[in-house]
Amino acid sequence: MEKVIVGLMGFGNIGSGFAAILEENKEQIECSLSRSIVIKRILVKDPENFTDLNITEEYFTGNADLILNDPEIDIVVELIGGVHPAYEYITRAIESGKHVVTANKAIMAIYGRELFALADKNRVSIRFEGSVGGGIPIIASLTRSLAGNQIEEIVGIINGTTNYILTRMYESNMSFQDALSEAQAKGFAEADPSSDIEGEDAAYKISILTHVAFGVYVKPEDIPCTGIGQISETEIEFANELGYKIKLLATVRRNNGNGSLDIHVHPTLVPFEHPLSSINHEFNALFIKGNAIGDLMLYGKGAGSLPTGSAVVGDVMEIVRIMKNDVFEEKLYTSRYHIEPTSISLGASAYYLRFKVKDKPGVLGKITTTFGKSDISLQSVVQKGRGGSSVDLTLITHEAKRDRLDAALNEIRKIDEVEKVSSILMVQKTP
Repeated sequence: MEKVIVGLMGFGNIGSGFAAILEENKEQIECSLSRSIVIKRILVKDPENFTDLNITEEYFTGNADLILNDPEIDIVVELIGGVHPAYEYITRAIESGKHVVTANKAIMAIYGRELFALADKNRVSIRFEGSVGGGIPIIASLTRSLAGNQIEEIVGIINGTTNYILTRMYESNMSFQDALSEAQAKGFAEADPSSDIEGEDAAYKISILTHVAFGVYVKPEDIPCTGIGQISETEIEFANELGYKIKLLATVRRNNGNGSLDIHVHPTLVPFEHPLSSINHEFNALFIKGNAIGDLMLYGKGAGSLPTGSAVVGDVMEIVRIMKNDVFEEKLYTSRYHIEPTSISLGASAYYLRFKVKDKPGVLGKITTTFGKSDISLQSVVQKGRGGSSVDLTLITHEAKRDRLDAALNEIRKIDEVEKVSSILMVQKTP
């Protein structure tokens, strides 16, 4: 049986998961492809840690050149993570005429456009399913099954760490810090969780999805982004009483005809009846709206060695099919990546607001009057904590532009009886 030779760069959780799936499902993969996939060499940081294994010499190596310069290697699988030197390795692999599979969200968000052009120039493929949503086949769905649709909106839970933390806060009334510590102990959060907690990870992923679904390039740093660090047990409790769960949502929405996008990463109150409210723990889900398909949700494990490893194996198998049929998918991505948005905004949304105010008559009237002057109307008002000098006042607005909301809040902060604007969260519509 003909062999396809792979060079694997990185043997951490995902790399080892990828290798394990290749071995465990070897017969099924070979039956599907009429080819065998063979890992010839694996790049690791410390090859000496693997010397006690019963393997051929240099199977594990610290020298990337043994992979990048090897003419026998057809596909380079990059799973070392980080931006550098991974970006340089991917670039060299493509320039050497090797196909590339990666699960590196940072590289695909920051450098995707130029890597697609380089791959087209060198007539090779680059695949990146594992970079968004772990084992959820979102990239393949958008580029294959949903290719006949105009995608209008994508809203998703695409970070398992934050979803686990918020779920545990909701289920067990845990503090943010305790839920984070538990997530770290179970391997759902890194020792330094800042990229997840601050929303950077989700911003990378929604940038990639915007590339794929809308053909629009948005730099991750240009995406309005708010993390979950300010979410307290109080917010979880109030949201629950009002009929919502709090989720970190990544959203991109097409505005009709003017080339602008509403795109953001933001903690959001999701109504109990919305399908995304039931997505718990480390699971991810993407709610997609297409002009032909209507509403669709993809759900599954968004991280982990085997789910992400499964996506990587699928990408490698797709490339093997391309090689087998000798078909080059010219400009599969680059033909869609020439547009930049005319503008980026948070768009219009309902908002949940919590204020700490002095328990005095007339405070609510002053606040509602200020909102009215900015043409912002209110859906609901709840006051809690009577009997003390200060009380929590929670409001949910009707849909409003963020600039109008911010202008109103700046005026409200000037009211003597308003001690603090404690929380500003978006509210997701029911589909």
